[in-house]
Formats: sequence, structure tokens, C-alpha cells
Amino acid sequence: MSHHLSGPNLRSPRGDARLDLTDLFAFPAPDALGRTVLLMNVNPYAPTGGAEFHPDAVYRINIDNDGDNRADVAYSFTFSAPVAGAQTVTVRRATGEAAQRHEASGDVVFADAPVSFGDAPHVVASPYGGYRLSVGLRSDPFFADLEGIVDNFTWTGKDAMAQANIFGIALEVPDTDLGPEPAIGVWARVSLHQDGQLVSVDRGAHPSLTAYFNAEEVKDLYNTGEPADDWDKYREPWTAVLQHTGDYTTDAATETLKLVLPDVLRYDRSRPATYPNGRTLTDDVTSARLTMISGGKVTTDHIPPHTDLLPTFPHLGHPHPYPPAG
Repeated sequence: MSHHLSGPNLRSPRGDARLDLTDLFAFPAPDALGRTVLLMNVNPYAPTGGAEFHPDAVYRINIDNDGDNRADVAYSFTFSAPVAGAQTVTVRRATGEAAQRHEASGDVVFADAPVSFGDAPHVVASPYGGYRLSVGLRSDPFFADLEGIVDNFTWTGKDAMAQANIFGIALEVPDTDLGPEPAIGVWARVSLHQDGQLVSVDRGAHPSLTAYFNAEEVKDLYNTGEPADDWDKYREPWTAVLQHTGDYTTDAATETLKLVLPDVLRYDRSRPATYPNGRTLTDDVTSARLTMISGGKVTTDHIPPHTDLLPTFPHLGHPHPYPPAG
């Protein structure tokens, strides 16, 4: 999967789907010049594993704008306790040293905005200017023939996420918010307040890395880590993975891993957004990762993008009926 079930043994981190980061996207707002859409999805197969966002969690989108793989800007999303099936979200923007701490801090961009668990998205414009927000239950945009991948690339033609939902966090921001240069790095993190501490339980940027590269026993460690440490920690074991799955030489594996390590999604806003330069909702990231893992021997799973995407913000499709029909 993209980043679904990113804890050990194909489970959600801490066994809680509400804490499970599934995908991250960054692309230009199609109807607002000079703005960028940042999308963070969590809770695979929602609402099976949780009917609301975790009220003790900090959901976070990090921006590196100077190339050191450390956050210079961070948008944090925290949620109220659910009351009668309703929930609100508060969004804060931190910069500098505060952006590198995982706690929600900084200026309030949205306060107690409503979360939508129905069919129609609730879009809120910030009174502080230049921002749009929409949070709630939406259709999962990820597409892949997971059965075929598991069965040694024997393709079934079935999109495993065709009827799946997620919880989407969509934020549209002014480009000037992200830094003075067009090139940025983006990654997402979910942290949990527990026993008096805030603990990182999931993080990621590039799709389908931990599923292919991380052994079960290191997934929790990876989820607590920082991108700035990724190259030193994971270059050797991930090189071994590529040598096993794709017959890479050491030098070729090293060059290939530079595309995804550190685990930061690079996005140069002066160039068209298409993965791995940012990521749009229709980018075929499954085929990109299959090509990488196999050394070019497997180049596609033959599954097209979803057709239920919205042309306007928040772009994620309406949620599918639950349980799925049929």
C-alpha cells in the first residue's frame, strides 16, 4: 500500500487506524494562482477503525524550505473530543525552532472549524487570509492492485481502494507561507499524547516505502525518526533490499535511493507537479514504486486513477457508502 497499515505486521501504528497516515500530496491550487494544496490522509478503510479523529493526537504537515531536511514551517491539526458524532479542528502554523518540535504551537490559522463526516465537504476560509481548509471523511484516492502485488505480480484488475474511504486533511496555503524559494520538502507526521508525553507514532512522505523497504521490527523505530537521519540509518539496509528485489549494483542502488531518502517529498513549485516533484491525486505512484523495486522489470499494475475526484477544493471524492455495496 501507499503508507496504509504502516505499523508492524501490516497493522496501524499502535493498532489504532486513527493514527495511521495513508498518503501525502502537494500540488498547485488549480483555481487559485500562487497557492499550494497540502493534503494529508489518515485512517485507512474509514470508518472501520475509528469514527473520528483521535482527540489526543497531533496531525502535522512539515515544510523544509532550506534543504536541511528539518522543518522550517509546520502546520498542526488538533481535534476536539467528539460530541454526538461531531468534532472540530484547530490549525496552527509554527516556524523556526517551534516547527521542529512535534507539539502543536504557533499562530492559530483556524480555530474550532467543523469536521465533516457526511457526504458534502465543509470548506472554511480563514479570517486571517489566504487559507482554505476542509477536513473529514472522503474517498481514498490511492489506487493499486494489491492482490496482484502480493501474488507475485499476477494481476487481477481489481483496485483494492476502489470503494475505500479515509479521513482527509486538506489545507490550501499561500505560496509565500512556504518559503522564499520555489523548492520545498514536505512530510507528514502523527504524534500521540500518552502518559504525559507526545510520541511520534507515524510519519512519511514518499508512497510505499515502509511497505517494501522496512523490516517489521524497525517500522516503529522508523515512524519515530526524523528525515534528517534517514540517509545514515537506512541507506545500507535499503540498498540490500534493492539488490535483492531488482538486482541493483551498490552504486545504482545508492543513486536510486537518493530519490526517496531522506523520506521527504521534494516539490519545486517552478516546475509542473507530478510525482516525484510533488504529488497529485492522479499520479501513478504504485507503478513508479514497482519500477523502482524491480529494477525496471515490473513497470505497472494496470490500475488507473480514480474518477470520483472533485475539480475544486478539497479535490478528494465523496465518501463511499459504508459498508461497501455488494
